[in-house]
Amino acid sequence: MTEKYESPLSSRYASEYMLHLFSAQKRIETWRRLWVSLAKAEMELGLPITAQQVEELQQHITDIDFDCAAQREKEVRHDVMAHVYTYGKAAPSAAGIIHLGATSCYVTDNADIVLYRDGLRYLRGELLKVIRNLSEFADTYKATPTLGYTHYQPAQLVTVGKRATLWMQDLLADLEELDFVIDNMKFLGCRGTTGTEASFVELFSGDTAKIDEMNRKISADFGFDRCFSVCGQTYPRKLDSRILNALSAIAQSCYRMANDIRLLQHDRQVEEPFEKNQIGSSAMAYKRNPMRSERICSLARYLMTDAMNAPMTASVQWLERTLDDSANRRISMPEGFLCADAILRLAQNITNGLHVNEKIVAKTVREYLPFIATENLMMEGVKRGGNRQELHEIIRSCSMDATAKMKNGESWDLLSDLARHSEFGMSRQEMEAALDPMHYIGRCPEQVDAFLAEIRPLIADIAKSDAQINL
Repeated sequence: MTEKYESPLSSRYASEYMLHLFSAQKRIETWRRLWVSLAKAEMELGLPITAQQVEELQQHITDIDFDCAAQREKEVRHDVMAHVYTYGKAAPSAAGIIHLGATSCYVTDNADIVLYRDGLRYLRGELLKVIRNLSEFADTYKATPTLGYTHYQPAQLVTVGKRATLWMQDLLADLEELDFVIDNMKFLGCRGTTGTEASFVELFSGDTAKIDEMNRKISADFGFDRCFSVCGQTYPRKLDSRILNALSAIAQSCYRMANDIRLLQHDRQVEEPFEKNQIGSSAMAYKRNPMRSERICSLARYLMTDAMNAPMTASVQWLERTLDDSANRRISMPEGFLCADAILRLAQNITNGLHVNEKIVAKTVREYLPFIATENLMMEGVKRGGNRQELHEIIRSCSMDATAKMKNGESWDLLSDLARHSEFGMSRQEMEAALDPMHYIGRCPEQVDAFLAEIRPLIADIAKSDAQINL
């Protein structure tokens, strides 16, 4: 147990991958990789930097003396220059050329872009795993009739699998948005204090082609083929808005799914996983609370709120830059990634073990099916010579009576009540023949099959996403 506050996202919820991605070690390693890439490009383009200096920098990317950096930052009140100093201590022959021509945002902003890109790729794979789990669930239960709800009131039948495709469709929209963000991310490059590249015009004696080539080389080292066309000192903070909006979208979809599961678990139709020795309540030992789904909803609210930080920051960037973005971004961006990671990990767990209590589902269907079947019974009664308006009134009157009895806890039998009316020309047994649930699920199985056929290539893409993460 630590004596200092620790974010629950770190101690309880997020994955080891995401915790490492946003660790100080990973961040400063990325800074050092950027310094190496800059020095290497400058050397190749003719500046007085030696291969030995670049090699020494390369050899000291991971051995970061954080104590030295912290002490230096206390003296100079500048985190980037503290790490320039610390890196120079580790690679003394190259100390004089580290950060040549660059501004702080060269390392801070480019590193953030790299970390965010890698984080989005990771989340893409995690999102695909949830979609895969749901696709298997939907396929298994595509023809299992269940009561549908509108306004959370009993409506016509659907199937358990068809309902899962509604959740999946939301998640697929999130995947499309995530892919758009990833595919359109650009690198900042090394652009100078106000984005004019003036320092490099001086360093390269006015040869602007070398400046462009330097930026191409650095960008390529980190897997980017484009830089922002123009910039101030920083990359446009609109990118942060785009990223957090995509994460918020995932939160919205997972909240919707988890909330549906909570409602269905209340009726004991569907249950999230519950381990053998799991305790549902400290006082009520019989409880089986949907705690994972509740946790998703709780975290999702936080992430949707966190996403408001980026547009507020993007909207107040003065001219070429202002520093009131920094403290906010240090918190809101990593926490957004960690929170999305936690939500998707929970969603994977739930969808991998989602249990359907089929007998309770069937019982609920049987209870409401007589009401649902009344339209078909009315149509059949008309075929047998009945008057549609008269039959409608009989159904309305008998249904209201049955509902009243249901609410009072009394026994009721809607079919027997209807069969007593000769206007239908049908016996109770004939009416019962109309109560096959499969007659009332429409095209649900066909819709599920068609939907799953569309997304099958995406499921196959999971291995590709895992491979991208390891780049």
